[in-house]
Amino acid sequence: MKLIINHSSMEPIYEQVSGQLKNKIIHGDLTEGTALPSVRTLAKELRISALTIKKAYDTLEQEGFIATIHGKGSFVTSASQEQLLEEKRKEVEQEFEHAIRKGRSCGMNNQEIKEIFHIILEES
Repeated sequence: MKLIINHSSMEPIYEQVSGQLKNKIIHGDLTEGTALPSVRTLAKELRISALTIKKAYDTLEQEGFIATIHGKGSFVTSASQEQLLEEKRKEVEQEFEHAIRKGRSCGMNNQEIKEIFHIILEES
């Protein structure tokens, strides 16, 4: 499974793993019923601790994205549409926050940012 681990990131590795897997589920790259690699297999592939992968899988299970069946493995669940939409809304909010910070770093005030937003909104 193609995941990228940034060892110099301030984000914990288990969050990097769970975040990338969650994105793959949200964007349809991993669909309901898809088996995830075993904890040991993924840990070996990424060259990180099995405990780190276990923590990432536990996080995804708590959030309802995967289910683990003892002796069989971990599988993508049918996360509710509402849950998937909420995750996508969070992504949009983060992109807006990034754009606002970038505008402010260029010296733009709130009114100028709002004007640009309305212009773009009308064009789309």
